[in-house]
Amino acid sequence: MRLPLKREYWLVSGLLFFFFFAWSSSYSLFSIWLHRVIGLNGTETGFIFAANAIAALLIQPFYGALQDRLGLSRKLLVWIGALLACAAPFAIHVYAGLLAHNVVLGALVGAAFLAFAMLAGVGVIESYTERLSRHAGFEFGTTRMWGSLGWAAATGVVGVVFNIDPDIAFYMSSAAGLAFLLILSRLDMDAFRNNEVQAGESTPVRTADILQLLRLPRFWAFSLFLTGVAGVYMIYEQQFPVYFASFFPTPEEGTRAYGYLNSSQVLVEAVLMLFAPWVVARTGAKYGLLLAGTIMFVRILGSGLATEAWTVGACKMLHAIEVPILLVAVFKYISVNFDARLSATLYLVSFQFAQQLTAMLLSPAVGYGYDKVGFASVYLLLAGLVGLCLLLSWSLLRADPSRKTSRAADGALELPAIAQSANHYEP
Repeated sequence: MRLPLKREYWLVSGLLFFFFFAWSSSYSLFSIWLHRVIGLNGTETGFIFAANAIAALLIQPFYGALQDRLGLSRKLLVWIGALLACAAPFAIHVYAGLLAHNVVLGALVGAAFLAFAMLAGVGVIESYTERLSRHAGFEFGTTRMWGSLGWAAATGVVGVVFNIDPDIAFYMSSAAGLAFLLILSRLDMDAFRNNEVQAGESTPVRTADILQLLRLPRFWAFSLFLTGVAGVYMIYEQQFPVYFASFFPTPEEGTRAYGYLNSSQVLVEAVLMLFAPWVVARTGAKYGLLLAGTIMFVRILGSGLATEAWTVGACKMLHAIEVPILLVAVFKYISVNFDARLSATLYLVSFQFAQQLTAMLLSPAVGYGYDKVGFASVYLLLAGLVGLCLLLSWSLLRADPSRKTSRAADGALELPAIAQSANHYEP
């Protein structure tokens, strides 16, 4: 029997809130900061995002393997929190100057910092939280909801203060990083470790366990979905704020409007995070992934066809539906198809690593396309690529073993009715 850890639940939720608050403060308007403050064009901005992706690509497998070895240790989170606290001095006094004088050097230095602190760090935070949820009986959707609220809270403020002084956003990041470290110091890890033993998941992870993943076809099928669907979607999202702001008379008005839109989207996302486990429990992990992928496809295609600000904004709101389903489905797919002890490695390699690999390969070309043929045309091409990978994933991803057994027993190939009793809910 697992022990109730209500105090730790709120502390972990606080970690998620302040991590995402720090990340959003620095990164939600990152492309606009590069355009308006630093003065980079679309191609140069694409190069910056590619550099960020390469850095995250290199760091994520290391982070994943290290966190699986550390288990419930907080050491890696302390490192990430310290970097978050340094966001303001780094961005204002180092990164901005380097980019203004030498884009290549600035991109390399900035990519290393952003990847260690945020782009690879987010995978550590989310997989750590998911691991705690399994050990202590937390529902991952309810804890991750606080991350969405943190992102929304920061974005709403940043959309306003950015027009006053862009540096304020980075100071907000550093303040949130300090709050993150304070909360981390208050966690009672002994209680979690006791539950870890009770849950029977204290067996240490070996290097051979991690390498064994590379021999599994289902690992590569999972990675294909995350690369060709979620990865391409992330590229689409990179410079979306610039595209949305272009529908307004002035850049300042567009930036402010995007801040409000992004906050609204993430607030809705936070609410829907509560219902995502219920949805995925009924669709199964595979069809939960495909549902999220279909929403991504519709959003990219809709953005390419949109002609007014409100239609582009409506497409943005689809993100609030897709993110909760995707996150819960990813962890459920991992739990039913792989060794649960390797959750951090799988999440950081299959999910985060795959997305960054796609960004590394395609971001410069996509940025060049924005400059030459415009956002709308490039979005239509990206939608076609996502649609193709979605069809491949339909046949390659594995259905949940329990659902296969259930369908065989029933003698029919049908999805479970959503109207089933709540007693059949699977956490």
